[in-house]
Amino acid sequence: MFTLLDAGRARGGPGYSRREFLRVGGLGLGGLTLAGLLAAKSRAGDAGRLVKDKSVVLLFLQGGPPHIELFDPKMTAPEEIRSTTGEVQTALPGITFGGTFPELGKRASKIAVVRSYASNNADHQNYLAVVGAGNPLGAPMAALYARAVGAANPKTGVPSNILIKPEAAKPGLKMGQNFETDALKGLLTAGQLGATYGAFDPSGGGELKQDMELKLPRERFDDRRELLNRLDSFKRQVESTGALDGADAFQQQAFDVVVRGVSQAFDLSKEDPKTLEKYDTSKLFKMEDLNRWNDMRRSSNLLGRQMLLARRLCEAGCGFVTVTDAGWDMHANGNSPKKMAGLPMLGGQVDHAVAAFLDDLEERGLSEKILLIVTGEMGRTPKLNRDGGRDHYANLTSLLLAGGGLKMGQVIGQSDRNASNPAGEKYTPKELMATVMNVLFDTGELRVSRAVPGNAVQVMTDGKAIPGLL
Repeated sequence: MFTLLDAGRARGGPGYSRREFLRVGGLGLGGLTLAGLLAAKSRAGDAGRLVKDKSVVLLFLQGGPPHIELFDPKMTAPEEIRSTTGEVQTALPGITFGGTFPELGKRASKIAVVRSYASNNADHQNYLAVVGAGNPLGAPMAALYARAVGAANPKTGVPSNILIKPEAAKPGLKMGQNFETDALKGLLTAGQLGATYGAFDPSGGGELKQDMELKLPRERFDDRRELLNRLDSFKRQVESTGALDGADAFQQQAFDVVVRGVSQAFDLSKEDPKTLEKYDTSKLFKMEDLNRWNDMRRSSNLLGRQMLLARRLCEAGCGFVTVTDAGWDMHANGNSPKKMAGLPMLGGQVDHAVAAFLDDLEERGLSEKILLIVTGEMGRTPKLNRDGGRDHYANLTSLLLAGGGLKMGQVIGQSDRNASNPAGEKYTPKELMATVMNVLFDTGELRVSRAVPGNAVQVMTDGKAIPGLL
């Protein structure tokens, strides 16, 4: 546990006691402090051979994005089926995307789209059916990853499993609430693995895990700016008082990990202003344009900042970052705009933010090290309803992948003529999870590892990856 007390509350008078300083860095990993973990790692040179030097960013489009308007426009189908936003030609001959994705179309050689992917889920609440392939442990991929590698990176102290909501990208933001808030529990949970491996939510919405717990009033922890300020203040007091004099090398390293690595990873003010500008999606539309509609009140125009934060966290050692972008429940029934008029806003934001992310990774030499996944909990009905919207649909779901060392510049599988069902082999969340685990791990080493419980290993290795990607 990382303990940080208010100066006036420290035992024996003002300031911090030496014992309290030396508790910095305890990450609660089954009773093993960060300092102890660092020491153990130094004694086990090949302990990490099953883990590849890769990270995953999962962009989860909450509400169910329409697969036709995203990457399978079907412009030869009848009017009540084909894309309402038209299509754009991509860099791949004969391949088109929906009309709100021109930037991703230009970058199609860096992307793989799976058109025969089906989540087999038509329920907003059952996120685990998608992000965990419905495994019996009730754990999403991110939590399974954290169980295999540890709740935090032993070199940087950054949690292994992080959830980035819009609030994390703009401290103090108060988002509208609807059913999708409760559905987020499926992304935060760790199921039977235990809360230690659940997602860390830097905006304060999730459980406070022991690996990042601060002994501060709750209202202070909820303010990320206060978190960063307290870490900076804590660092200055340690350095000015010499409280760590005489600490062993691993305790010193644990202090450096927490007060330097963690705080800087979450601080977007450290970023180059030119990079911030490239990612910026806040100018694409106004927040009040979304707040008129109940199903879009969990939406924001901050996706670019969320994706930039995800890149920073991967660089800082996080292995699995989940980014949420809500508002995709497009029935056009009054809770969302008629004729899916919200698509140009939300689709345009995804187009801009993901394109900026892909360009940024390439410029930094990270394209092979970070796998991006873009999907949602379901697709939407091929036939437009009477209001020009699309309803819940389990038989086909949008799926885009980029980077991570996988084979890009291709479309895998096809839908039938009306985008109703896969034409040929269908791929599901089970194949998606197998693909992800092959990116993150040497699955052969994982199968014989004694560091991970057998039931977790079985879930992580029980499946075949989507062919043509590895």
